[in-house]
Amino acid sequence: MFRDRIQAAEQLAVALAAYRGQHPLVLAIPRGAVPMARLIAERLKGDFDVVLVRKLRAPGQPELAIGSVDESGWTYTAPFAASTGADAQHIEAEKRRQLETIRQRRAQYTPLRAHIKPAGRTVIVVDDGLATGATMIAALHGLRQQKPAKLVCAVPVAPPDTLEKVRTLADEVVCLETPEWFQAVGQFYQDFQQVEDEEVIALLKD
Repeated sequence: MFRDRIQAAEQLAVALAAYRGQHPLVLAIPRGAVPMARLIAERLKGDFDVVLVRKLRAPGQPELAIGSVDESGWTYTAPFAASTGADAQHIEAEKRRQLETIRQRRAQYTPLRAHIKPAGRTVIVVDDGLATGATMIAALHGLRQQKPAKLVCAVPVAPPDTLEKVRTLADEVVCLETPEWFQAVGQFYQDFQQVEDEEVIALLKD
């Protein structure tokens, strides 16, 4: 159990200490991971930015990710998606909705700082935890196309089967806890308040 995202980020920074001095690029999956990635980048003396991806939601179950989409429009669909009632029409409509959210967030975030290119960099992608792993899969896939020197996935908690899926897309996976019994990321935090756009914008401004 983590007290909050900041405590989890402090522990991740310790686990990632080998990258201190290598000037890594630490990328957050908004919004929850943004304060975490900011802290980790400071601890590792690296750069901080965001990678924009969105989960695709199951019909009638907005918390259940059946896939994800990255900024380029590339889509990952989980093997179980059809069992939730998500047909091709639902997935396409959900993809359009989430791409619009990505465009809105890019418009909010990009004027605050120049987008940092990952090519040739050690890139550490941070999230506050993985459940299905859908958004991390989209993030890692999109970033791999941009040719980083090394691609690292860093999360406080994830179930073992999700980690195995993610492991094939990253050069290294750093995960602090891998509980067998897993319902949702929030169950492993005492304080799991939603991170709002205002906080993200403030962190990107500094």
